[in-house]
Amino acid sequence: MKMKGFGTIVHGESVGFIEKDIPEPGEFEALMEPVVIAPCTSDVHIAFEQGHNDARNHRILGHESVGRIVKLGAGCKEYKVGDIVVVPCTTPNWRTLEVQDGAYQHSGGLCQGMRIGTSQDGVMAEYYLVNDVEMNTAKIPEGVSLESALMVSDMMTTGFHGVELAGVEFGDNVVVIGTGPVGLMAIVAAKLRGAARIIAVGSRSRCVELAKQYGASDVVNYKDGDIYEQIMYLTGGKKVDRTVIAGGGTEQLPIAYKLTRPAGGIGDLVAADTPPRLNIDTADFCRFVAHHRLAGGLCPGGRRRAERLLGLIQYGRVDPSLMLTHKCYGLDGCKDSFEMMRNKTDELIKPIVYMNV
Repeated sequence: MKMKGFGTIVHGESVGFIEKDIPEPGEFEALMEPVVIAPCTSDVHIAFEQGHNDARNHRILGHESVGRIVKLGAGCKEYKVGDIVVVPCTTPNWRTLEVQDGAYQHSGGLCQGMRIGTSQDGVMAEYYLVNDVEMNTAKIPEGVSLESALMVSDMMTTGFHGVELAGVEFGDNVVVIGTGPVGLMAIVAAKLRGAARIIAVGSRSRCVELAKQYGASDVVNYKDGDIYEQIMYLTGGKKVDRTVIAGGGTEQLPIAYKLTRPAGGIGDLVAADTPPRLNIDTADFCRFVAHHRLAGGLCPGGRRRAERLLGLIQYGRVDPSLMLTHKCYGLDGCKDSFEMMRNKTDELIKPIVYMNV
């Protein structure tokens, strides 16, 4: 039997609707139908950047979803057909040596823990597969909306991870570069960890408004000039304790080092590719002897991570659904919402697509 999906036609050149065979779940896998999904800036990057890759031709896109189980493979014992679960964008194979090394995002090789929409077909389809479903997904608790649960799959777990990587502690002064959905969730996480002052860097008015609602003490607009100078003006020349890079290109890394005090922490969430090389003034880094701690990483996945984040929503610590500004419906909505993320307007934060509610 056949199904339809939306994805790359020719990688680096075109996207559109694709027809494929409905996949069959293997051991520990589940065949899902999407209930709600959301496109991501990464989907645009996956489709159009990094040159041309034949392996990405006719690849269905999408990695943020809440799905309904349609069919279970052998070995599944806890879940049943009809269960609705959050599907994190990182779904590792939990039986690899990389997992034992604590690098499950790279289970099976560099970045191979993130497979949905990259090395396998994604969620912008009538059906999709999830590997190791009972280890990689989480049931939605009572009182948590589909909209909020959807934001757990990527935006919430990624933004929170930036704060973890930076090592934010109570009383810290923190800069979050980027006020898209990931940056907004980093602001929430910094507040939950007890940060004192949170300075956000962003420009789109809707995002800036929500950044303040989520806990930003100050907002700096990069369009108003050098963000380092603006932040130093706010702090009276004092460097901050932690910096989270949640937006921009490679050039944000030198700025983060310059902003952050000696022995402070930097959490980098940006898969930097523009520009491909950095020209670094080593004086800004104290010639690399200032004991800065830089950590970059992919968003954590797994069932326990998702359950913990859902608990924060259930008990009123955060409402990530506030980021959902635009609604779309069905497979056509996948195309429409993808184009929204490709051509972001000032009013857009994040679209949601209702598929099989």
